[in-house]
Amino acid sequence: MIRVAILGYGNIGKAAEQAIHAAPDMELAGIYHHDDCLECIAADAVLLCTPTREVPKFAAIMAAKGICTVDSFDIHGQIYGLREQLTPLTKANQTVSIISAGWDPGTDSMVRALLLAMAPKGITYTNFGPGRSMGHSVAAKAIEGVKNALSMTIPLGTGVHRRMVYIELEDGADFKTVEAKLLKDDYFAHDETHVIAVESVDALNNVAHGVHLERSGVSGETHNQRFEFNMTINNPALTGQVMVSCARAAVRMKARGEYGAKTMIELRPIDMLPGETEELIKSIV
Repeated sequence: MIRVAILGYGNIGKAAEQAIHAAPDMELAGIYHHDDCLECIAADAVLLCTPTREVPKFAAIMAAKGICTVDSFDIHGQIYGLREQLTPLTKANQTVSIISAGWDPGTDSMVRALLLAMAPKGITYTNFGPGRSMGHSVAAKAIEGVKNALSMTIPLGTGVHRRMVYIELEDGADFKTVEAKLLKDDYFAHDETHVIAVESVDALNNVAHGVHLERSGVSGETHNQRFEFNMTINNPALTGQVMVSCARAAVRMKARGEYGAKTMIELRPIDMLPGETEELIKSIV
């Protein structure tokens, strides 16, 4: 049995706990919060279900202990930098850190890689939503003066998105000041963003989300190859499940001596599945 611990117990942490209990080859090694004794964690892998901006710190702590980690770091422009940061540490401590393991980045990245293999020339559009972005909601909630927040992603087509951010203000907070800080945050600075003050975020909350991937390209010299991938999901449930599947892959990679920090497009898909390799090949291929 693979012993998996959870660090952080928000929406993703709770979903990951359910996925661990459902896995035939895993057992829960404990649930930890940020202020717990992290040195006390004993597990084969730790799921970092923390806010994205806390991932580098906790991933480094666990790597130094030689424990595999999986996170759902979702700031796309900083993923490669995180991989570069964790690679020497994980290799020195002979462990594996799988970064940005969710559905986007994550499984959608794997789909995009397959589309590139099928049509090397062309354009891929990734259209998110409509739905709640957990990373953006957490980032909005972290702004001084915000009591609670909900960030909705609205697809406008061709990979362009609008952010609708509903905020519940702390007593005495000034809306204009909060709005200005939020719009400067890297999570929101690159998209059309609208900030709306509401009395209750809970009255609006919905964790549904989805994606529509489109690619039109060229296979060899043949044009007009068109592909579409759609899904409608419960955001934390899918993220937690993908992280658990990646924990399995991380433990297997460590056992083979394949140390380092890896993104999901670097993984063998079969490593994420429970069961014996030969039987999986027979049943899937």
